[in-house]
Amino acid sequence: MGDSGAWMRGRKTEIRTDLHDASVLRALARGAASPRKVKRLLALANALDGMSFTAAAIAAGMERQALCDAAKRYNAEGLAGLDDRPRSGRQRRLDPEQEQKLAAIVLEGPDPEKDGISAFTLDDLVAIIKERFGVDYGPTGVSAVLHRLGFSRQKARPYHPRKDEAAQAAFKGGLPAI
Repeated sequence: MGDSGAWMRGRKTEIRTDLHDASVLRALARGAASPRKVKRLLALANALDGMSFTAAAIAAGMERQALCDAAKRYNAEGLAGLDDRPRSGRQRRLDPEQEQKLAAIVLEGPDPEKDGISAFTLDDLVAIIKERFGVDYGPTGVSAVLHRLGFSRQKARPYHPRKDEAAQAAFKGGLPAI
């Protein structure tokens, strides 16, 4: 093999110390939203405190190679390098503008006089998406879209238009005192 320098076995990855010290990285880990970013921050803090990369990674619950990769990204990009990278995957079928229109439709709700229903079901929304946007979804896919938009599956309690508030208050009052 010789001394050509092509093999970098045993070369230690250094961590920049001019950005943050270990105590700052630990404080940032307390406020980080992503569990993976917390692990990266804690592992870097451990390594800056003098632990070996292997021990620092194990203490933070990650692999040594993942810590090396995180250190390289931290050195190059700072704290932004520790965020998760966008992942490849299936493209969304509705673009953001269409998703916002769908959210507005759901918030507005159906018109009972015109639509004949008092609340949208997933099957109703499947039909609306197909009709207005030309996109095929199943009920499970629509449920995932609604969840991503911040909607839950909870429904409001039914409200009868002719309910008697006084009768309800009298009923809730309990038994008369003896």
